[in-house]
Amino acid sequence: MPLSPVETHLSESADREYVWTLNFGPQHPATHTTLRLVLTLDGEKVLKAVPYIGYLHSGFEKLAEHLDFNQYVTIADRMNYLSPLANEIAWHHSVEKLLGIELTPRCRYLRTILAELMRLHDHLLNLGTTALDLGGFTAFLYFFQQREHIYDIVELASGQRFHTSYTRVGGVLFDVNTDWVNRVRKFIREFPPVYEEVDRLLTKNRIFVDRTQGIGYLSREDAINLSATGPVARASGVERDLRRDDPYLAYNDLDFDVICSRGGDCYARYLVRMQEMLESLKILEQAIENIPSGPVNIDVASDMVLPPKPAVYRSIEGLIQHFEMVMPNRSHHVPREQVYAATESPNGELGFYIVGNDESRAWRARTRPPSFIHFAMFPHMIRDHQLSDVVAVLGSLNIIAAELDR
Repeated sequence: MPLSPVETHLSESADREYVWTLNFGPQHPATHTTLRLVLTLDGEKVLKAVPYIGYLHSGFEKLAEHLDFNQYVTIADRMNYLSPLANEIAWHHSVEKLLGIELTPRCRYLRTILAELMRLHDHLLNLGTTALDLGGFTAFLYFFQQREHIYDIVELASGQRFHTSYTRVGGVLFDVNTDWVNRVRKFIREFPPVYEEVDRLLTKNRIFVDRTQGIGYLSREDAINLSATGPVARASGVERDLRRDDPYLAYNDLDFDVICSRGGDCYARYLVRMQEMLESLKILEQAIENIPSGPVNIDVASDMVLPPKPAVYRSIEGLIQHFEMVMPNRSHHVPREQVYAATESPNGELGFYIVGNDESRAWRARTRPPSFIHFAMFPHMIRDHQLSDVVAVLGSLNIIAAELDR
Protein backbone atom coordinates (compact mmCIF):
# COMPACT_ATOMS: atom_id res chain seq x y z
CA MET A 1 0.00 0.00 0.00
CA PRO A 2 1.27 3.52 -0.74
CA LEU A 3 2.35 5.57 2.23
CA SER A 4 0.19 8.42 3.47
CA PRO A 5 1.57 11.96 3.08
CA VAL A 6 2.49 12.03 6.78
CA GLU A 7 4.25 8.63 6.62
CA THR A 8 6.10 9.72 3.49
CA HIS A 9 7.35 12.88 5.19
CA LEU A 10 8.41 10.89 8.23
CA SER A 11 10.32 8.38 6.12
CA GLU A 12 12.09 11.20 4.32
CA SER A 13 13.23 12.54 7.67
CA ALA A 14 14.14 9.14 9.14
CA ASP A 15 17.81 9.99 9.15
CA ARG A 16 17.16 12.61 11.82
CA GLU A 17 17.37 11.33 15.36
CA TYR A 18 14.45 13.27 16.83
CA VAL A 19 11.45 13.80 14.58
CA TRP A 20 8.01 14.48 16.00
CA THR A 21 4.56 14.58 14.46
CA LEU A 22 2.22 17.21 15.86
CA ASN A 23 -1.46 17.69 15.12
CA PHE A 24 -2.16 21.42 14.99
CA GLY A 25 -5.96 21.66 15.06
CA PRO A 26 -8.69 21.06 14.02
CA GLN A 27 -9.55 22.53 17.44
CA HIS A 28 -6.94 25.09 18.38
CA PRO A 29 -7.41 28.70 19.53
CA ALA A 30 -4.95 30.08 16.97
CA THR A 31 -6.69 28.48 13.98
CA HIS A 32 -9.92 30.40 14.83
CA THR A 33 -11.82 27.70 12.96
CA THR A 34 -11.66 24.04 11.93
CA LEU A 35 -8.24 23.89 10.28
CA ARG A 36 -5.95 20.91 10.71
CA LEU A 37 -2.23 20.80 10.08
CA VAL A 38 -0.02 17.76 10.56
CA LEU A 39 3.42 19.14 11.34
CA THR A 40 6.67 17.18 11.19
CA LEU A 41 9.06 18.73 13.70
CA ASP A 42 12.73 18.49 14.44
CA GLY A 43 12.65 20.02 17.89
CA GLU A 44 10.95 23.39 17.32
CA LYS A 45 11.77 23.47 13.60
CA VAL A 46 9.00 22.67 11.11
CA LEU A 47 10.27 20.22 8.50
CA LYS A 48 6.96 19.55 6.78
CA ALA A 49 3.38 20.71 7.05
CA VAL A 50 0.44 18.83 5.58
CA PRO A 51 -2.90 20.71 5.57
CA TYR A 52 -6.12 18.72 5.86
CA ILE A 53 -9.55 20.09 5.01
CA GLY A 54 -13.08 18.73 5.19
CA TYR A 55 -14.05 19.61 8.76
CA LEU A 56 -16.59 22.27 7.78
CA HIS A 57 -18.10 20.90 4.58
CA SER A 58 -21.53 22.42 3.92
CA GLY A 59 -22.21 21.55 0.28
CA PHE A 60 -22.31 25.18 -0.83
CA GLU A 61 -21.79 24.46 -4.52
CA LYS A 62 -24.36 21.65 -4.64
CA LEU A 63 -26.95 23.86 -2.96
CA ALA A 64 -26.65 26.33 -5.85
CA GLU A 65 -28.27 23.72 -8.08
CA HIS A 66 -31.35 23.57 -5.84
CA LEU A 67 -31.90 27.19 -4.80
CA ASP A 68 -32.79 30.00 -7.16
CA PHE A 69 -30.50 32.98 -7.72
CA ASN A 70 -32.09 35.01 -4.93
CA GLN A 71 -32.43 32.20 -2.38
CA TYR A 72 -28.77 31.24 -2.76
CA VAL A 73 -27.67 34.56 -1.29
CA THR A 74 -28.25 33.08 2.19
CA ILE A 75 -25.68 30.39 1.36
CA ALA A 76 -23.13 32.72 -0.21
CA ASP A 77 -23.32 34.75 3.02
CA ARG A 78 -21.74 31.91 4.94
CA MET A 79 -18.67 31.24 2.81
CA ASN A 80 -16.47 33.99 4.22
CA TYR A 81 -18.23 34.79 7.46
CA LEU A 82 -15.87 37.69 8.22
CA SER A 83 -17.31 39.74 5.35
CA PRO A 84 -20.65 38.17 4.35
CA LEU A 85 -21.91 41.01 2.18
CA ALA A 86 -18.81 40.80 -0.02
CA ASN A 87 -19.82 37.23 -0.90
CA GLU A 88 -23.35 38.32 -1.79
CA ILE A 89 -22.03 41.06 -4.06
CA ALA A 90 -19.71 38.59 -5.83
CA TRP A 91 -22.52 36.05 -6.32
CA HIS A 92 -25.03 38.50 -7.77
CA HIS A 93 -22.31 40.15 -9.84
CA SER A 94 -21.88 36.78 -11.60
CA VAL A 95 -25.63 36.15 -11.89
CA GLU A 96 -26.23 39.59 -13.40
CA LYS A 97 -23.47 38.99 -15.93
CA LEU A 98 -25.21 35.75 -16.94
CA LEU A 99 -28.59 37.48 -17.25
CA GLY A 100 -27.23 40.61 -18.92
CA ILE A 101 -28.54 42.94 -16.22
CA GLU A 102 -27.25 46.51 -15.89
CA LEU A 103 -27.60 47.88 -12.34
CA THR A 104 -28.97 51.32 -11.56
CA PRO A 105 -26.37 54.01 -10.67
CA ARG A 106 -27.59 54.20 -7.08
CA CYS A 107 -27.33 50.45 -6.62
CA ARG A 108 -23.77 50.41 -8.03
CA TYR A 109 -22.66 53.04 -5.53
CA LEU A 110 -24.53 51.43 -2.64
CA ARG A 111 -22.95 48.05 -3.30
CA THR A 112 -19.53 49.70 -3.61
CA ILE A 113 -19.94 51.34 -0.20
CA LEU A 114 -20.98 48.03 1.36
CA ALA A 115 -18.12 46.17 -0.32
CA GLU A 116 -15.58 48.59 1.17
CA LEU A 117 -17.22 48.39 4.58
CA MET A 118 -16.81 44.62 4.33
CA ARG A 119 -13.14 45.04 3.38
CA LEU A 120 -12.64 47.09 6.53
CA HIS A 121 -14.71 44.57 8.49
CA ASP A 122 -12.51 41.68 7.32
CA HIS A 123 -9.16 43.44 7.73
CA LEU A 124 -10.07 44.70 11.21
CA LEU A 125 -10.71 41.20 12.51
CA ASN A 126 -7.73 39.68 10.70
CA LEU A 127 -5.26 42.26 11.99
CA GLY A 128 -6.80 42.23 15.47
CA THR A 129 -6.66 38.46 15.86
CA THR A 130 -3.17 38.28 14.34
CA ALA A 131 -1.98 40.69 17.02
CA LEU A 132 -3.92 38.70 19.62
CA ASP A 133 -2.25 35.42 18.61
CA LEU A 134 1.14 37.09 18.96
CA GLY A 135 0.36 38.55 22.37
CA GLY A 136 -1.09 41.97 21.47
CA PHE A 137 -4.50 41.96 23.16
CA THR A 138 -5.13 45.74 23.13
CA ALA A 139 -5.10 46.12 19.33
CA PHE A 140 -7.73 43.39 19.08
CA LEU A 141 -10.09 45.33 21.37
CA TYR A 142 -9.62 48.60 19.49
CA PHE A 143 -10.34 47.05 16.11
CA PHE A 144 -13.19 44.87 17.29
CA GLN A 145 -14.99 47.94 18.57
CA GLN A 146 -14.83 49.43 15.06
CA ARG A 147 -16.32 46.25 13.64
CA GLU A 148 -19.30 46.78 15.94
CA HIS A 149 -19.89 50.16 14.32
CA ILE A 150 -19.89 48.50 10.88
CA TYR A 151 -22.38 45.94 12.21
CA ASP A 152 -24.66 48.82 13.20
CA ILE A 153 -24.40 50.38 9.73
CA VAL A 154 -25.19 47.08 8.01
CA GLU A 155 -28.10 46.40 10.36
CA LEU A 156 -29.60 49.81 9.62
CA ALA A 157 -29.55 49.02 5.89
CA SER A 158 -30.63 45.38 5.89
CA GLY A 159 -32.24 44.61 9.24
CA GLN A 160 -29.57 42.05 10.15
CA ARG A 161 -26.13 42.56 11.67
CA PHE A 162 -24.22 39.56 10.37
CA HIS A 163 -25.71 37.34 7.65
CA THR A 164 -27.58 40.12 5.92
CA SER A 165 -28.96 38.44 2.75
CA TYR A 166 -29.21 41.99 1.42
CA THR A 167 -28.45 41.83 -2.30
CA ARG A 168 -30.95 40.65 -4.91
CA VAL A 169 -30.79 39.98 -8.63
CA GLY A 170 -30.86 43.46 -10.13
CA GLY A 171 -30.61 45.37 -6.87
CA VAL A 172 -30.86 45.14 -3.08
CA LEU A 173 -33.52 44.33 -0.51
CA PHE A 174 -34.12 47.90 0.76
CA ASP A 175 -33.00 51.38 -0.14
CA VAL A 176 -31.04 53.38 2.45
CA ASN A 177 -32.10 56.68 4.01
CA THR A 178 -30.40 59.87 5.13
CA ASP A 179 -29.83 58.46 8.62
CA TRP A 180 -27.82 55.61 7.12
CA VAL A 181 -25.73 58.02 5.04
CA ASN A 182 -24.99 60.10 8.14
CA ARG A 183 -24.02 56.94 10.04
CA VAL A 184 -21.46 56.10 7.37
CA ARG A 185 -20.12 59.67 7.45
CA LYS A 186 -19.75 59.41 11.22
CA PHE A 187 -17.79 56.16 10.89
CA ILE A 188 -15.47 57.77 8.32
CA ARG A 189 -14.78 60.66 10.75
CA GLU A 190 -14.23 58.51 13.83
CA PHE A 191 -12.17 55.66 12.39
CA PRO A 192 -8.81 57.46 11.73
CA PRO A 193 -7.96 58.19 15.42
CA VAL A 194 -8.50 54.51 16.31
CA TYR A 195 -6.45 53.45 13.31
CA GLU A 196 -3.59 55.72 14.37
CA GLU A 197 -3.72 54.30 17.90
CA VAL A 198 -3.32 50.73 16.65
CA ASP A 199 -0.67 51.85 14.16
CA ARG A 200 1.36 53.22 17.10
CA LEU A 201 0.78 50.01 19.06
CA LEU A 202 1.92 47.56 16.38
CA THR A 203 3.74 48.93 13.35
CA LYS A 204 6.99 49.76 15.13
CA ASN A 205 6.49 47.48 18.10
CA ARG A 206 9.74 45.55 18.50
CA ILE A 207 8.09 42.30 19.58
CA PHE A 208 5.47 42.39 16.80
CA VAL A 209 8.07 43.24 14.13
CA ASP A 210 10.43 40.48 15.31
CA ARG A 211 7.58 37.94 15.20
CA THR A 212 6.48 38.87 11.65
CA GLN A 213 9.40 40.33 9.69
CA GLY A 214 11.16 37.72 7.57
CA ILE A 215 8.56 35.09 8.52
CA GLY A 216 6.49 33.24 5.90
CA TYR A 217 8.31 34.70 2.92
CA LEU A 218 6.56 34.41 -0.46
CA SER A 219 8.46 35.68 -3.50
CA ARG A 220 6.77 37.46 -6.38
CA GLU A 221 7.42 34.50 -8.69
CA ASP A 222 5.95 32.02 -6.20
CA ALA A 223 2.94 34.26 -5.58
CA ILE A 224 2.18 34.26 -9.32
CA ASN A 225 2.89 30.54 -9.82
CA LEU A 226 0.80 29.56 -6.79
CA SER A 227 -2.14 31.78 -7.88
CA ALA A 228 -2.08 34.13 -4.91
CA THR A 229 -4.45 37.11 -5.06
CA GLY A 230 -5.49 39.98 -2.85
CA PRO A 231 -3.28 41.28 -0.02
CA VAL A 232 -1.20 38.09 -0.06
CA ALA A 233 -0.18 38.66 -3.69
CA ARG A 234 0.18 42.42 -3.40
CA ALA A 235 2.45 42.04 -0.36
CA SER A 236 4.79 40.03 -2.62
CA GLY A 237 4.92 42.71 -5.32
CA VAL A 238 2.10 41.48 -7.59
CA GLU A 239 0.32 44.69 -8.58
CA ARG A 240 -3.12 43.28 -9.35
CA ASP A 241 -6.49 44.49 -8.11
CA LEU A 242 -9.75 43.68 -9.92
CA ARG A 243 -11.27 46.97 -8.77
CA ARG A 244 -8.76 48.74 -11.02
CA ASP A 245 -7.82 46.09 -13.59
CA ASP A 246 -11.34 44.80 -14.34
CA PRO A 247 -13.62 47.53 -12.94
CA TYR A 248 -17.10 46.68 -11.71
CA LEU A 249 -19.80 48.53 -9.73
CA ALA A 250 -18.70 52.17 -9.27
CA TYR A 251 -14.94 51.66 -8.94
CA ASN A 252 -14.28 53.16 -12.36
CA ASP A 253 -15.61 56.48 -11.07
CA LEU A 254 -13.52 56.55 -7.90
CA ASP A 255 -9.94 57.48 -7.16
CA PHE A 256 -7.86 55.06 -5.08
CA ASP A 257 -4.40 53.48 -5.02
CA VAL A 258 -3.48 49.80 -5.22
CA ILE A 259 -1.29 49.10 -2.19
CA CYS A 260 1.70 46.85 -2.82
CA SER A 261 4.88 45.81 -1.04
CA ARG A 262 7.97 43.82 -1.98
CA GLY A 263 8.55 42.39 1.49
CA GLY A 264 6.63 39.17 0.88
CA ASP A 265 6.56 38.26 4.58
CA CYS A 266 3.97 38.39 7.37
CA TYR A 267 4.93 41.96 8.22
CA ALA A 268 4.44 43.07 4.60
CA ARG A 269 1.00 41.47 4.53
CA TYR A 270 0.15 43.32 7.74
CA LEU A 271 1.29 46.64 6.25
CA VAL A 272 -0.66 46.08 3.01
CA ARG A 273 -3.89 45.42 4.91
CA MET A 274 -3.32 48.46 7.13
CA GLN A 275 -2.81 50.73 4.12
CA GLU A 276 -5.76 49.17 2.27
CA MET A 277 -8.04 50.26 5.10
CA LEU A 278 -7.03 53.87 4.48
CA GLU A 279 -7.79 53.42 0.76
CA SER A 280 -11.18 51.95 1.67
CA LEU A 281 -11.89 55.04 3.74
CA LYS A 282 -10.97 57.18 0.72
CA ILE A 283 -13.36 55.18 -1.48
CA LEU A 284 -16.12 55.38 1.13
CA GLU A 285 -15.82 59.14 1.43
CA GLN A 286 -16.03 59.64 -2.35
CA ALA A 287 -18.89 57.19 -2.81
CA ILE A 288 -21.06 58.40 0.08
CA GLU A 289 -20.75 62.04 -0.98
CA ASN A 290 -21.59 61.27 -4.61
CA ILE A 291 -24.21 58.54 -4.24
CA PRO A 292 -26.83 59.14 -6.97
CA SER A 293 -30.53 59.46 -6.38
CA GLY A 294 -33.08 57.19 -8.04
CA PRO A 295 -34.14 53.56 -7.63
CA VAL A 296 -31.88 50.86 -6.20
CA ASN A 297 -33.54 48.10 -8.23
CA ILE A 298 -34.01 47.70 -11.95
CA ASP A 299 -37.54 48.11 -13.33
CA VAL A 300 -39.90 45.56 -11.77
CA ALA A 301 -41.63 45.22 -15.15
CA SER A 302 -38.49 43.57 -16.50
CA ASP A 303 -39.48 40.29 -14.78
CA MET A 304 -35.93 40.03 -13.43
CA VAL A 305 -36.24 41.43 -9.91
CA LEU A 306 -38.41 40.63 -6.92
CA PRO A 307 -40.93 43.36 -6.05
CA PRO A 308 -40.61 45.22 -2.72
CA LYS A 309 -42.13 43.41 0.26
CA PRO A 310 -44.72 46.14 0.99
CA ALA A 311 -45.93 45.81 -2.61
CA VAL A 312 -46.27 42.03 -2.19
CA TYR A 313 -48.30 42.42 0.99
CA ARG A 314 -50.47 45.34 -0.08
CA SER A 315 -51.19 45.03 -3.81
CA ILE A 316 -52.36 42.24 -6.09
CA GLU A 317 -49.89 43.33 -8.78
CA GLY A 318 -46.96 42.93 -6.38
CA LEU A 319 -48.23 39.53 -5.24
CA ILE A 320 -48.59 38.32 -8.83
CA GLN A 321 -45.08 39.57 -9.69
CA HIS A 322 -43.66 37.77 -6.65
CA PHE A 323 -45.51 34.58 -7.61
CA GLU A 324 -44.17 34.75 -11.17
CA MET A 325 -40.62 35.14 -9.86
CA VAL A 326 -40.57 32.36 -7.26
CA MET A 327 -42.46 29.62 -9.15
CA PRO A 328 -39.82 27.46 -10.84
CA ASN A 329 -41.77 27.02 -14.10
CA ARG A 330 -42.72 30.69 -14.48
CA SER A 331 -39.60 32.66 -13.57
CA HIS A 332 -37.39 34.70 -15.88
CA HIS A 333 -35.57 33.07 -18.78
CA VAL A 334 -31.95 32.12 -18.08
CA PRO A 335 -29.78 31.66 -21.18
CA ARG A 336 -28.01 28.37 -21.82
CA GLU A 337 -24.64 29.99 -21.31
CA GLN A 338 -21.74 29.83 -18.91
CA VAL A 339 -20.03 32.79 -17.28
CA TYR A 340 -17.26 33.49 -14.83
CA ALA A 341 -17.18 36.76 -12.94
CA ALA A 342 -15.09 37.80 -9.98
CA THR A 343 -14.75 40.63 -7.49
CA GLU A 344 -11.86 41.83 -5.36
CA SER A 345 -13.00 40.48 -2.00
CA PRO A 346 -11.07 41.37 1.18
CA ASN A 347 -9.01 38.17 0.89
CA GLY A 348 -8.48 38.22 -2.87
CA GLU A 349 -10.25 37.19 -6.05
CA LEU A 350 -13.65 35.70 -5.24
CA GLY A 351 -15.23 34.34 -8.40
CA PHE A 352 -18.26 32.29 -9.39
CA TYR A 353 -18.55 30.12 -12.48
CA ILE A 354 -22.22 29.62 -13.36
CA VAL A 355 -23.82 27.45 -16.02
CA GLY A 356 -27.36 28.48 -17.02
CA ASN A 357 -29.97 25.98 -18.22
CA ASP A 358 -33.27 27.80 -18.88
CA GLU A 359 -34.14 27.62 -15.17
CA SER A 360 -34.13 30.18 -12.38
CA ARG A 361 -31.26 28.37 -10.71
CA ALA A 362 -27.78 27.36 -11.77
CA TRP A 363 -27.31 24.06 -13.56
CA ARG A 364 -23.80 24.13 -12.11
CA ALA A 365 -22.08 26.69 -9.90
CA ARG A 366 -18.47 26.64 -8.84
CA THR A 367 -16.64 28.97 -6.49
CA ARG A 368 -13.10 30.29 -6.79
CA PRO A 369 -12.39 31.12 -3.11
CA PRO A 370 -9.13 32.82 -2.12
CA SER A 371 -8.69 30.87 1.15
CA PHE A 372 -8.55 27.50 -0.66
CA ILE A 373 -5.71 28.75 -2.85
CA HIS A 374 -3.82 30.43 -0.02
CA PHE A 375 -4.06 27.48 2.39
CA ALA A 376 -2.36 25.33 -0.22
CA MET A 377 0.64 27.71 -0.04
CA PHE A 378 1.10 27.23 3.69
CA PRO A 379 3.46 24.19 3.51
CA HIS A 380 5.74 26.13 1.18
CA MET A 381 5.77 29.19 3.43
CA ILE A 382 6.26 27.51 6.83
CA ARG A 383 9.08 25.13 5.91
CA ASP A 384 12.18 25.52 8.14
CA HIS A 385 10.42 28.00 10.42
CA GLN A 386 9.81 27.60 14.14
CA LEU A 387 6.65 26.09 15.60
CA SER A 388 5.75 29.47 17.11
CA ASP A 389 5.73 30.96 13.60
CA VAL A 390 2.79 28.78 12.53
CA VAL A 391 0.23 31.17 14.07
CA ALA A 392 1.90 34.20 12.50
CA VAL A 393 1.84 32.73 8.99
CA LEU A 394 -1.73 31.43 9.37
CA GLY A 395 -2.86 34.83 10.59
CA SER A 396 -1.21 36.62 7.67
CA LEU A 397 -3.04 34.36 5.19
CA ASN A 398 -6.44 34.83 6.90
CA ILE A 399 -7.75 31.33 6.12
CA ILE A 400 -11.54 30.90 6.36
CA ALA A 401 -12.52 27.23 6.71
CA ALA A 402 -15.94 27.60 5.09
CA GLU A 403 -14.21 28.62 1.85
CA LEU A 404 -12.05 25.49 1.98
CA ASP A 405 -14.93 23.03 2.25
CA ARG A 406 -17.45 24.07 -0.35
